[in-house]
Amino acid sequence: MDIVRRNNVTVTGNPQGRTVVLAHGFGCDQNMWRLTLPALTEDFRVVLFDYVGSGRSDAAAFSEDRYGRLDGYARDVVEVCEALDLRDAVFVGHSVSAMIGVLAAGMAPGRIGAHVMVAPSPRYIDDDGYRGGFSADDIDELLDSLESNYLGWSAAMAPVIMGNADRPELGDELKNSFCATDPDMARVFARTTFLSDSRDDLKTVSVPTLVLECTQDVIAPREVGAFVHQAIPGSTLVTLDATGHCPHLSAPESTNAAIRSFLTGAQ
Repeated sequence: MDIVRRNNVTVTGNPQGRTVVLAHGFGCDQNMWRLTLPALTEDFRVVLFDYVGSGRSDAAAFSEDRYGRLDGYARDVVEVCEALDLRDAVFVGHSVSAMIGVLAAGMAPGRIGAHVMVAPSPRYIDDDGYRGGFSADDIDELLDSLESNYLGWSAAMAPVIMGNADRPELGDELKNSFCATDPDMARVFARTTFLSDSRDDLKTVSVPTLVLECTQDVIAPREVGAFVHQAIPGSTLVTLDATGHCPHLSAPESTNAAIRSFLTGAQ
């Protein structure tokens, strides 16, 4: 199978630089990184892709059996890394992609040499001694609403997820991205995302890791950022002066500065 075509892989930037892989979150695609690219392409080789079922990926390759688990998406990452023969790459994962990157690194040792986790969450549902931000009933209601009326859910939830109510164009962009995703494929990715529990997987991370959180984020509250930071020995936690769950869109300057500072130190 042509992995590059399947996952709509794009390679840009400095071919002599260290490779940085940018991985989008649920309901998004590689276009969500467009404000990050200018900060990276001069010094780094940048790889972008769409998970199967997202963006301009090959929808014919979608399988609920494979993508009903996070490791199905992690296999996408591994196969992209193998197709491009990537080694010691920096994996920048937004939201659930941060955990997908952890799984991929475990599947293919040596391919990923550092992580940048943008608004990560290893578990969205509260548990004893752990605040994920949602009760089990909250998630059931969210998923039921998504499955019964995906377009309506997208219109209602995108502005909440994005935050920044004073900049409605940001919420509109996320809504449009959600609405461009096939509802059946989005349903599978949503269940896979919001019912996941990757807390134990964090213990396997042994490479340099940057955790980026926002001051206010309804999807990944600050307790989650603190948990991820504590679970990964030697990780760096940076709290961005940003609100919402997509700081690479709402606060690109501070997000890019934090990523570049980490990349420079991780060279």
